[in-house]
Amino acid sequence: MTQSEPRAPLHASSAVAAATGAAPRKTTRPLSPLAQARAAEPASKPLSPIVLAGSVRMAEFAIVCAVGMIIYAVYLPPEPGLVWRYVAATFVIACLATLAFQIADIYQVQAFRGYEKQYMRLASAWSVVFLVVIGLSFFAKAGELFSRVWLGTYYLAGLATLIICRNLLFYAVRHWTREGRLTRRTVIVGGGEPGAHVIEELRRQKDSGVEIVGLFDDRGDARTGPDAAGERKLGTVDDLVEFGRRTRVDLVIFSLPISAETRILQMLKKLWVLPVDIRLAAHTNKLQFRPRSYSYIGSVPVLDVADRPIADWDVVMKWLFDKIIGGLALLAALPAMAIVALAIKLDSKGPVLFKQKRYGFNNDLIEVYKFRSMYTDMTDAAAARLVTKDDPRVTRVGRFIRKTSLDELPQLLNVVIKGNLSLVGPRPHAVSAKAESRLYDEAVDGYFARHRVKPGITGWAQINGWRGETDTQEKIQKRVEHDLYYIENWSVLFDLRILMSTPLALLKTENAY
Repeated sequence: MTQSEPRAPLHASSAVAAATGAAPRKTTRPLSPLAQARAAEPASKPLSPIVLAGSVRMAEFAIVCAVGMIIYAVYLPPEPGLVWRYVAATFVIACLATLAFQIADIYQVQAFRGYEKQYMRLASAWSVVFLVVIGLSFFAKAGELFSRVWLGTYYLAGLATLIICRNLLFYAVRHWTREGRLTRRTVIVGGGEPGAHVIEELRRQKDSGVEIVGLFDDRGDARTGPDAAGERKLGTVDDLVEFGRRTRVDLVIFSLPISAETRILQMLKKLWVLPVDIRLAAHTNKLQFRPRSYSYIGSVPVLDVADRPIADWDVVMKWLFDKIIGGLALLAALPAMAIVALAIKLDSKGPVLFKQKRYGFNNDLIEVYKFRSMYTDMTDAAAARLVTKDDPRVTRVGRFIRKTSLDELPQLLNVVIKGNLSLVGPRPHAVSAKAESRLYDEAVDGYFARHRVKPGITGWAQINGWRGETDTQEKIQKRVEHDLYYIENWSVLFDLRILMSTPLALLKTENAY
């Protein structure tokens, strides 16, 4: 069944349009046997070190608070005035401990791996916290307000509990490391001596958190050889795009000098469609920048070229936004969904729901749910032909639910249960959808860059007028421009703004068939 794509309105973004470089036109590309074998290797879902460190901070803060209050509850009588005094003291100690652990640099993945010196740092920082607390209570003449037994027991029990929890964390981190969840799967672009140097430096540092999964170079073996530092070439940059579709790639490092500006820009235009971090190794550059201009992967200085649009805590925030708001929306929509389902059943024969393959995150094919709006014998799951005004394939009920976007309500199941859609994001397009007889990726340069984030039920394009039929190249071009603007400017507040604007956008039904 042909389901015309997004139905909601948009704004033009010239800056994003200018950034839309010539992207690969093929959705699949044959890889070399070695590249296919590498891509077929299992890759676990990544765990952000930043999110892990933040979670450990919050967990240890809660543990310190809990230990203090448990000791109070066991040892001291429950007097109302006394309780709040000890609650305040416990909170202050927890805050100081979190700060001390941060200064001691034990909120790093390397520390979580259980090196003994990190336990010494933990004990030292914990001891300093209590020395500070004792000093403050002495100078404030508040020593008599707190039990010395409570304070001494708190110190010993808190230290023991923190060390036990760190040991448990050590086993968890070791397990995640073996699974590859705490490593950044990295591809090197550019062979020869510079590429070999980068690979050797990264291999030399066991705690860099980098796993090299491939080497790609547009230059032939005659110029740079078939490998670098024992790492075989897997293909060209065009092959890298397909490789990044088939397996998890977190980081791309260019080993080319800054002077190769033209080549780098050409490669970036191809790689821009992938949801990866891109860095330029600066170890061979004669042009030296200020130290603050570099970031470091291990000890390798790099220049930040591009970041994945949504990463680390942003991923967590967007997930929570989708699950909480999406869950509430699903509950609120259940009565309307029941009425629509009944109307569809009474209006025409066939199933109530319609499933269609569409492009999801990183070009993965996902199955999207909609209410059936066409006659069963006239459906077109590949969307080879867009729905037009007065389309005879559309049922009476279908015409109404398409104009009002009620046919999209089952996609809340994709958001809340399946997790392959977001509430807000670029609308997912059917794989065979066309504009002026051309597939969308052939009609719009950089089209696949819109798949760097999870698709959504509504989006920036939809609330700005680019909703409904996409039968011309201009319409799909404008929609992509708005999608890219959304990706580059994403925030939770931006999502909330789009979500709140969607009901008003649905009132404009001139392009919704």
